[in-house]
Amino acid sequence: MSLFATLGRTAALAMLLVAGPALADLAPSDAQRQTAEEIADSLLHGHYSDIDLDDDWSKRAFQHYLDVLDGQRAYLLRSDIDDFQDLSTRLDEAVLDGELARPFALYERYQTRVEDRLEWLLARLDEGLDFTFDGDQRMILDRSDMPWPTDEAQLDALWTKRLKNAALELAINRQDAEERKANAEENEDSASTEADTSSSRDDDTVDEKEKTIEETLRERYEGQLNRIRQINAEDVFDLLMTAVTGTIDPHTNYMSPRESEDFDIQMKLSLEGIGALLQADGEYVKVSSLVPGGPAEKAGVLEPADRIIGVGQEDEEIVNVVGMRLDEVVDMIRGPKGSVVRLEIVPGQAMDMTRSKVVEITRDTVKLEDQAAQSEVVEIQRDDGKHRVGVIKVPAFYVDFDAWQAGADDYRSTTRDVAKEIEKLRKENVEGIVLDLRNNGGGALQEANSMLGLFIDRGPTVQVRDARGRINLYGDTDSGSLYDGPLVVLVNRLSASASEIFAGAIQDYGRGLVVGSNTFGKGTVQTLNDLDLGQIKLTRAKFYRISGDSTQNRGVVPDIQFPSLVDPESIGESSLDNALGWDSVRKVQYRQYGDPRRYLDILRERHRQRADDHPNFHYLERRATLAERLREQHTSVSLNREQRRQETQARENEQLALENERREALGLEPLDNWIDSRGQDEEEPQPLERAPLTEAAEILLDFSRLESGIQFAEHE
Repeated sequence: MSLFATLGRTAALAMLLVAGPALADLAPSDAQRQTAEEIADSLLHGHYSDIDLDDDWSKRAFQHYLDVLDGQRAYLLRSDIDDFQDLSTRLDEAVLDGELARPFALYERYQTRVEDRLEWLLARLDEGLDFTFDGDQRMILDRSDMPWPTDEAQLDALWTKRLKNAALELAINRQDAEERKANAEENEDSASTEADTSSSRDDDTVDEKEKTIEETLRERYEGQLNRIRQINAEDVFDLLMTAVTGTIDPHTNYMSPRESEDFDIQMKLSLEGIGALLQADGEYVKVSSLVPGGPAEKAGVLEPADRIIGVGQEDEEIVNVVGMRLDEVVDMIRGPKGSVVRLEIVPGQAMDMTRSKVVEITRDTVKLEDQAAQSEVVEIQRDDGKHRVGVIKVPAFYVDFDAWQAGADDYRSTTRDVAKEIEKLRKENVEGIVLDLRNNGGGALQEANSMLGLFIDRGPTVQVRDARGRINLYGDTDSGSLYDGPLVVLVNRLSASASEIFAGAIQDYGRGLVVGSNTFGKGTVQTLNDLDLGQIKLTRAKFYRISGDSTQNRGVVPDIQFPSLVDPESIGESSLDNALGWDSVRKVQYRQYGDPRRYLDILRERHRQRADDHPNFHYLERRATLAERLREQHTSVSLNREQRRQETQARENEQLALENERREALGLEPLDNWIDSRGQDEEEPQPLERAPLTEAAEILLDFSRLESGIQFAEHE
């Protein structure tokens, strides 16, 4: 993983560095040395886990520092690692005592290697690219487990492949874009003529296209070289402390003064942008989640795991951002409310970086009302007539803290809004309620507690264990419940934190069924502590369900599983480095409201029958299986142009065949291009994203019938 992609935080909060002259002196300041000691003290005495900053930790921290600097083994040599091997046993002392000279020196060695390599690339471009894109060469995609190169010749061979691959990706992207544009413009009468002239035009402009590719690559590498030369001591310290804290767990991290200020802005929801959380993914920037009610989610053109390779403003030319620092990409995406940003993205389901498309998003601020709970009535047709099921979408667990603390009677909160929606659905005479917590990343714990109180008659909600082993019990203390009818909670991989607490409590109480895919697995609690410079976000406690099981790492396992298109290897707690493990504590005493699990065999069987017959569910299952297989197979890429296109086309043909099989079953027109399939749901009578919701309503009806003792008809 290169510096350009990793210097920002996993949560993209940092702001763009101010351009300035190159700084030769990267020595740590007294304030940074003091802050390092404070961080070490915080880790030793404030973290949830029992931590020893010893030789064993030093070995892991040293490796993590190398991974942050050069995770793809593309710059440093084996001899460089050997020269700094002392840090594998002394990095603990360096942090504890604030003696940061050696870690800083390792960074300077890395910077020298990066500058040398970028100058080498620019020299190759000056000579002119002479790649023919034939032969049988392949490039390994993930080198994180590869040995360190032993000499410059090995690095030259690696970077020759990397340069060739970068040029090939640009060439294929440009050709595909031109073909898509031509296909959109041509008509049946002029198709033959335009094809002939297009071929002639291509022959005439080969040199011009190659020159454009060289200019794009030169701009990319010159930008990276300029940025690496602007790195200062604050950036190096930030990078080092990222490695130090990230060795402990993925949610414990150092935040510089600049990042702390930006974090405060984000927490107030006044940040103007597209409403997406980004993270580094090698040389790329990846979407990790979308803010509920934010511009990106509303536009429907961006999804988790999408990679952003270009950013443009309004009608301006799109700037390639491959290799850019995360904070710089974020700064380019942000902008005034009402303005448009154009993103060139590679969809998360795409198996090759050549499969890009451009999307547009209008920037806006995320307001509390955009995250408000909303309800609807879903009608399910069965042999005995129509059945009405209520659905309440809960995008986040929110509360207007200022109004609440001021004692206002009408402050907004998730619990209050959900209560209003329940009353509305009652008037609609629904037979049950589905709570849709998909993509709900959590929020205020107090709201998870109080919202549970709408469905149970007081009781515990969650156990919180601190570093000393003390357990605090939280729950609903109000007597009575608002709704005691049939209940189903719908979750997915992006349901996290407070969502998992709520879903787990519903499951433990036997109050209802949980359906969907495994949740995120975020079961830890963080606090912010001030430092001499900046702040440290520190994991201080862990969540446990009232059954005693942790939600950490494993998440909540649904009673009835739905297929997921989100890759658990790239999204979720278990995908994060050094994530804390799952464990359990003693269960607490609580009242059982029912035993829905006794019906699971028949409910699962009926779900299976519907899933096999329903085009959308059939598609989801097969696509999830196909995506997993393609990911396992896709470990390298061909540097032969035709072979690359054939391999990419073969993978996309499989994906397109699945999509068109689904569309044919639904009576929709087939698509010609799989990459353009996103966004087609708006035209469909049964959009793909509605399939899990509709099936959750079907399961609720089955559950309600079983609870009422109603027998199923044979043909149902």
